[in-house]
Amino acid sequence: QVQLVESGGGLVQAGGSLRLSCAASGSTFSLNVMGWYRQAPGKQRELVATITSPGSTNYLDSVKGRFTISRDNAKNTVYLQMNSLKPEDTAVYYCNFQPLNGFGARTGYNYWGQGTQVTVSS
Repeated sequence: QVQLVESGGGLVQAGGSLRLSCAASGSTFSLNVMGWYRQAPGKQRELVATITSPGSTNYLDSVKGRFTISRDNAKNTVYLQMNSLKPEDTAVYYCNFQPLNGFGARTGYNYWGQGTQVTVSS
């Protein structure tokens, strides 16, 4: 069992920055992928960024160059640094945790944070 606690959301003007954090606790997994998803009103949930425990990253095209995902394995925490924010970035952001098996494949377990609201005003 994994618990995820998110923080860092809030209200910011366009062009500003926010830093989200997600701390994982509970079960310990040596291999995993953590990521951030978001869901805006009237839109489907979309993957924003992911990072594996070794550090490989992947980004949604629209946030490349603006967002940076990172992690601190010692703290079991993942971060999302969001710069040059746009009103279209407004959404509820959810932290996701997926343990991997020894072959690097997903196990089917999927854990979610409670979500944190990010609002970007113009």
